[in-house]
Amino acid sequence: MMTRVSPALGVEVGRPFPLGIKVHNGGVNFAVYSPDAHGIELCLFDEQDNELGRHRLPARTGDIWHGFINGLTPGQRYGYRVHGPFEPFHGLWFNPSKVILDPYAPEISGPIVPNKLMFAHDIHVTGEIVPDEQDNAKHIPKGRIPYNRYFEWSSERPHVNWRETIIYELHPKGFSQTNAALPEDIRGTYLGIAHPESIEHLKRLGITTVELLPCFAFMPEHRISELGLTNYWGYNPALFFAPEPRYAKEDAVVEFKTMVNALHEAGIEVILDVVYNHTAESGMLGPVIANKGLHAREFYRYLDGDYTHYIDNSGCGNSVNSHHPYALKLILDSMRHWMQEYRIDGFRFDLAASLGREKWDFSQESAFFKAILQDPLLSTGKMIAEPWDIGRHGYQLGNFPEQWYECNDKFRDTVRKFWRGDDGVTGDFATRLMGSSDVFHKGATCYSASVNYVCYHDGFTLHDLVSYNSRHNEANKEHNLDGHGNNLSRNYGVEGETQDSKILEIRARQKRNIITTLMMSQGAVHFLGGDEMGRTQNGNNNAYCQDNDISWYQWQKRDAKLEAFTAQVIALRKSSSLFNDLILKDQQGYQSPFSSDEVHWYRADGYAMEIKDWHNPKTKVFGMLLSSDIKNPAVNLHLCDEYYLVLFNASEADINFVLPANPISGWVVLCDTARNDGLLPEEPMLAKGNYDLFAQSVVVLGKAHTN
Repeated sequence: MMTRVSPALGVEVGRPFPLGIKVHNGGVNFAVYSPDAHGIELCLFDEQDNELGRHRLPARTGDIWHGFINGLTPGQRYGYRVHGPFEPFHGLWFNPSKVILDPYAPEISGPIVPNKLMFAHDIHVTGEIVPDEQDNAKHIPKGRIPYNRYFEWSSERPHVNWRETIIYELHPKGFSQTNAALPEDIRGTYLGIAHPESIEHLKRLGITTVELLPCFAFMPEHRISELGLTNYWGYNPALFFAPEPRYAKEDAVVEFKTMVNALHEAGIEVILDVVYNHTAESGMLGPVIANKGLHAREFYRYLDGDYTHYIDNSGCGNSVNSHHPYALKLILDSMRHWMQEYRIDGFRFDLAASLGREKWDFSQESAFFKAILQDPLLSTGKMIAEPWDIGRHGYQLGNFPEQWYECNDKFRDTVRKFWRGDDGVTGDFATRLMGSSDVFHKGATCYSASVNYVCYHDGFTLHDLVSYNSRHNEANKEHNLDGHGNNLSRNYGVEGETQDSKILEIRARQKRNIITTLMMSQGAVHFLGGDEMGRTQNGNNNAYCQDNDISWYQWQKRDAKLEAFTAQVIALRKSSSLFNDLILKDQQGYQSPFSSDEVHWYRADGYAMEIKDWHNPKTKVFGMLLSSDIKNPAVNLHLCDEYYLVLFNASEADINFVLPANPISGWVVLCDTARNDGLLPEEPMLAKGNYDLFAQSVVVLGKAHTN
């Protein structure tokens, strides 16, 4: 659609609210925060990025510049040129040669691509930092006045209970990029996720919630772009309101809504992985895209007022100062925008400890948390914290407010160690299964707010976790020095791919063991998309810069048996609240820190676990009995409507496990990771008395129903 600028544009004072743009009364109101500017020009552009005219915002209310422009039409491109002092050592980067993006822009005209003209400064031969006077207008996308789109929502937010939540983390491009069942022109897009084939895959697995890697408009770093790579993950946001156009076929706004609506129609929630802790403007000598060119001194954190020393709690060059009222408002306005305009269901906050920092340190009672709790809309969303940053006292697992859930790296590490065969982790493993009660004490009932996971986008995929001892990140062009060195992985004899049938069998079984452990754990579940297919990154544990086959889902090579097993175990988890919603009352500390009348622990000889068993570093076999509130399962188990006995064997020896409680009807086998590729036979298998528990396996036994 061609956009035209009326020759009879009228400029009026307008209003200082809302920040950003508002279309009404035949024109558009513009409002932008810039306390140290001397003047701001609104610049209008055609679709070839030719500048059509400039209009000085005529009014200032407090620190907000504003104006109303009559006659602007939908689709009109715009940006700002900001006049004021260029004093980098005082945190002032005003340079009218550079077009600045509106931090509140609801959409942009194209992807943001790194270019040297995005830097507001140049380095003089004397070493002095001076303004760069080259115009960047042709090299940066523009904000865009929204079209008069009417979107018909056909579904409501699903509101999945936390205890039923099974999160599936996916990349908006990589998920569908190679899926031949989709039309080629929508693969790798929001519409690719919305396609019935994609939705059916998620439903078949039993997923309740999709967590999308960042969808804010972002810019790849100059450094990796110069290496011929890109920021595939998108953790380098430039704007907090505009959806990333790289994932759209034509219209990012409509197509993102189409995706959310399609998922909601299927009863699947949508959570956004959001990056509010830093921006793509990097440190002092980074590019100037939006906030830095308008209000850098207020928006970023500095060390004791030294504007040459950006505090970097993110590891990405800067830290957004959520302690400042304007920065906090921008973040909260962005969250409301995504929940109102796009109807998303919640957020997973990257490096969330940064957002909970007041002037310096993290506080559970920070303004950020209080503002969300009191907001009638935001308080209804799911809030998930990555509960750390790299700043002072940055590790805050278990310390977020009551209504927040937290990504539990202790679960990840302990489960990896246990199934790798490490000594001395069994007691900790059992604690993680029970929701990490040593970490989470939320609410009057001390429920678990743990988001349990074993694999995330950063790190090994599940397949690589059982196939590689070491990272193999050579493709990242950093001499294999990037990424985590402590992967807690095991290759079982060969590094990488192999044709050895014995190694392949144990790797496949270990994948099933880890998936089963995840699904039998108390708390919410996070599952890395593609792990159900056996997706590999060829040992790359930091594939943030790999927009290629290393990262894309491998639909043509999918492991159908593993996929079927994953769906089977998810269905088992969803069949009973005992797997995800136990409130442990009267925990019996004298026996172990995680025993109660709802959970009992047993040795392979059928006797109750004792303290000495938990402290024995060679203990790698045990049973977990879940039931309703009973003190003596051997006598009262038959009184329960449902009960389950989960047997774990991380040792390399087969064990004849004496079943500790034997109902008259016996036990029915609901899962055995060592038999038949973990898939259940058509006829139910029954067990009574004892069970042959194979090496490195999990078995789930349940109540046998009789006619």
